[in-house]
Amino acid sequence: MLKIAIIGFGNLGQSLAKTFANLGHIVLAHSRCDHSKMAQDLGISYFSDPQDLCEQNPQVILLCTSIISTESVLRSLPLLRLKHDTLFVDMLPVKEFSKALLLKLLPSYLDVLCTNPMFGVERGKHEWNGMFFVYKKVRISSDGVGISFCDNFLNMFEKEGCRMVEVSCSEQDKYVAGSQFITHTVGRVLGMLTLESTPINTKGYETLLDLVDNTARDSFDLYYELFMYNKNAFEMFERLDLAFDTLKKQLFGYLHDVVRKQVFDNAEKVKMGHEEYKVSNPSHNGAASESSSKAMRSHKIAQVSNRKAQISDHFDDNSRLKIAIVGFGNFGQFLAKTIIRQGHIVLAYSQSDYYDVAQKLGVIYFSDVEELCKEHPEVILFCTSILSTEKVLRSFPVQRLMRNTLFVDVLSVKEFPKNLFLQKLPMNFDILCTHPMFGPESGKNGWEALPFVYDKVRVGSDESRVSLCDRFLDIFALEGCRMVEMSCAEHDRHAAGSQFLTHTIGRVLEKLGLESTPIFTNGYKTLLNLVENTVGDSYDLYYGLFMYNVNAMDQLNRLGMAFDSLEEQFLGRLHGVLHKQHSENASKTLLPNHPRMQLH
Repeated sequence: MLKIAIIGFGNLGQSLAKTFANLGHIVLAHSRCDHSKMAQDLGISYFSDPQDLCEQNPQVILLCTSIISTESVLRSLPLLRLKHDTLFVDMLPVKEFSKALLLKLLPSYLDVLCTNPMFGVERGKHEWNGMFFVYKKVRISSDGVGISFCDNFLNMFEKEGCRMVEVSCSEQDKYVAGSQFITHTVGRVLGMLTLESTPINTKGYETLLDLVDNTARDSFDLYYELFMYNKNAFEMFERLDLAFDTLKKQLFGYLHDVVRKQVFDNAEKVKMGHEEYKVSNPSHNGAASESSSKAMRSHKIAQVSNRKAQISDHFDDNSRLKIAIVGFGNFGQFLAKTIIRQGHIVLAYSQSDYYDVAQKLGVIYFSDVEELCKEHPEVILFCTSILSTEKVLRSFPVQRLMRNTLFVDVLSVKEFPKNLFLQKLPMNFDILCTHPMFGPESGKNGWEALPFVYDKVRVGSDESRVSLCDRFLDIFALEGCRMVEMSCAEHDRHAAGSQFLTHTIGRVLEKLGLESTPIFTNGYKTLLNLVENTVGDSYDLYYGLFMYNVNAMDQLNRLGMAFDSLEEQFLGRLHGVLHKQHSENASKTLLPNHPRMQLH
């Protein structure tokens, strides 16, 4: 059993006192603020005078003070009243500073243990099991008493299930700057955006909301202390700022390339319109080429006949839909698996060759989009990238399709495909704009409760057309999706504040090269998972979210302003500290014996 004196009886001190008392240890407490009532409720002896507390001969002095107040508190303690081998323990989130301070102010006969529980009052209120407890035995006397006090203190946390990690103070500060400080920084930047939950939250966005909530519970003083007293923090802040600027330049560079290409393409079309081309008679080589072409066509006809046989085998049940997926990459294949499992017929076409993949999935694959359209699918499901959609639609042989065919897109932006479809598709085709707010990774274990957003942009009033649209939506409803009907404009407004923002934060952090460390908080683990999920998507997807959502630019500017605002807060604090130091130095020179202060 230890006798532990907690200096600084705020939230952290009270939280630790409860556990220590429950474990059977004697707990004393002192604080500059009056917490005697709370101590009484906890059954803890409270001392308003540190002299009286030290006369109780505690074996451990546990500093639960703020970083800024620690030095003045230490200087006010009556150290001469303490016994030799008394163990001083700090719990500050910066370690090189506390180590240097304790070694400087404490006599050599007092032992020093620097610790950092990588959890707070909120995150550790239920249990400490699995939480990191980092420590460094800075100065422990070699006699049995000093070693015993130190080991007994550490055993309390080990018995509660903490993951005990002994790391040097300098290493701790390096890891904390890369994990705890960066987590707080991202949380505070996002907090300035006043983010709110939306009807279409992704899992990634919900983790950001949780991060903001957890960060807001800690005072700005704590965050400022992490910045001020950890020499690695400034470098990390600069790297984060640089990563954001780099990402912006990357986006604007991409934008410049697209606009430049459009300008030059238009100029080339004008030039070609003024030129005349002569068609020469076929040569011998041309005849050979024609022969080769006939052979290829014969092969294609055989393939198409085989596919028609597959379709007729499947098409006995009229309740099933015939769905043509255009763009059979990862997402198209992901959707096809579920659609087929429900018993529908799936055809597919893509600019790349996915014949083998389609065959394994039971999908009928076409390398020629004309042949696919001749099969008269009831639904055309566009699973193309945002950037390629317009090009694919322009070349699509819609004249081969039946009237009342339903066109569906699954793009991450909605106003763009809505306007494109309305502009390019004849009136006799119906339009359904959708966005499954999940992908192959987040939906790999099922789609239950995952949001599926849709807007019936143009669906005819005929019963057959209404039924076709509803039967397609039923595919996702049957899988347990949370069906959200929402206008395309409203979707893009919410998506800019959630999906685009989530991708932006993930890509900024990815540029920092964040890695798992021997010690990390749950918040930092969340950021690592966010980076992993974000980089799993192509940059084209991210650029599409930026380019084709009218709200994205505003969101990017707001994020930049939040970074600048946080930087200004730091600058204001630093200026205040420096001004105070100058004022104190000036007042010291104006003592009564100073010539300017002498009476005449």
